[in-house]
Amino acid sequence: MKNLKFLPLIIFMLFTAAACTGRGMQEYEEYTPAEEPALINQIEEPATEPCEKPSEEPVVQEPTENTEPVSGEQEELDARRQLWANLSQQERNNPDRILEMENRSISYGEVSMDFVYFIIGDKPANGRSLYIALHGGGGVPAEVNDQQFRHMQTYYRFSVTEGVYVAVRGVRDTWNTHFNPESFPIYDRLIENMILFHGVDPNRVYLLGFSAGGDGVYAITPRMADRFAAVSMSAGHHNWVNPINYKHTPIILQCGDSDFAFYRHIETVNIGEKLQNLGYTFTLNMHVGMSHNFSDNGPHAQQVWADPFAWRDGHESKIVEIDTNAIRFLEQHTRNPLPSTIAWHLGTRAYTRSVESFYWLRAAHSLDYGIIRASFDTAANAIAIKTEDVNGAFYVLLNRRMVDFDSPVTLSVNGNITEITVEGCWDILKETTLERMDPNFQFTAKLRVEA
Repeated sequence: MKNLKFLPLIIFMLFTAAACTGRGMQEYEEYTPAEEPALINQIEEPATEPCEKPSEEPVVQEPTENTEPVSGEQEELDARRQLWANLSQQERNNPDRILEMENRSISYGEVSMDFVYFIIGDKPANGRSLYIALHGGGGVPAEVNDQQFRHMQTYYRFSVTEGVYVAVRGVRDTWNTHFNPESFPIYDRLIENMILFHGVDPNRVYLLGFSAGGDGVYAITPRMADRFAAVSMSAGHHNWVNPINYKHTPIILQCGDSDFAFYRHIETVNIGEKLQNLGYTFTLNMHVGMSHNFSDNGPHAQQVWADPFAWRDGHESKIVEIDTNAIRFLEQHTRNPLPSTIAWHLGTRAYTRSVESFYWLRAAHSLDYGIIRASFDTAANAIAIKTEDVNGAFYVLLNRRMVDFDSPVTLSVNGNITEITVEGCWDILKETTLERMDPNFQFTAKLRVEA
């Protein structure tokens, strides 16, 4: 697109949000086993102020022909497309990314995550699906994890009819093999690379795992839920993770009714009950007469308890035969990258990630407890924020698909209402595009909210 530049101006609003009393939902407090390795040191980068002048060597060349402000949704859309086209082409030529794909390995700090991938079926118009599969094993000898990694290269793959199927090898031979601190930025990088090099649709990225892989699904999903359209957990333990961040990430939970180790059978139902109480989308299959192994990848119907909550409580429940194939569940779902409501538990984050955003909110990693509940109403041109014991300022990220920049926007923060004016800014568009390398997470304005 020619002759386009965002006006380097945004009204940078500061609002003081009244803090709510109480920490909320303490029964989901994070549990950290003693053997979990300490978080690696993280380098804090200085905060980027809005609409700063471009650096002498910008990552993506900013158009310079026109200094007029963007006046409408179409111009913003054109700017987003132009920036993404330029940036994605540049990153496809990034020698580090090219080497990662050639070597089938991504490194972070002292560890590397090996992966094997397969391209299946024809590429749809909107891009390929991506399935990231996590193997079993965990805190076992390396050769056992290696064998489980090889097994996962085929385990779910033959159920996939379209997409990129990726099996990853845990970075260490520890109980949390799939969610060591370094694992999280590697998953970001893996997803980005598959978008760039294999045309993956960012709205159809799925995560699934069995046993230790199921533990991984529990741990990874709430810390980067905005990356996934849906997830599948089989035969794992939740390790007391807080489920609030699952709001827009459907999950299928499966376990054998006789999987007694760590009370997996009971805890699978318990986490399902918590999701039900939150009103979230999930499927819960308790396999009848099965222990740690059962079929979640086959073509044939399996026997499960019709009412797993009644079964857990010792009440009568029928046995039914249903399709328990995890891929069949996942492929039904497509991510909405801009949900009109968000619930963000700030204590459930991965602090090794450079990403500080969650859907259309952003908070520094120093905000490590409390809950933000946010919503926008496009028809009413309004944003509403409620916080529960949040310990600092955060940002609302906006674009013209969410609210009308040409009219006053009503902002409510813990019941305090004001009207604001919002203008688009090139630097914020560039900043948000670079952060997650996802064209669906491109924003042109941000509002600072003080909680």
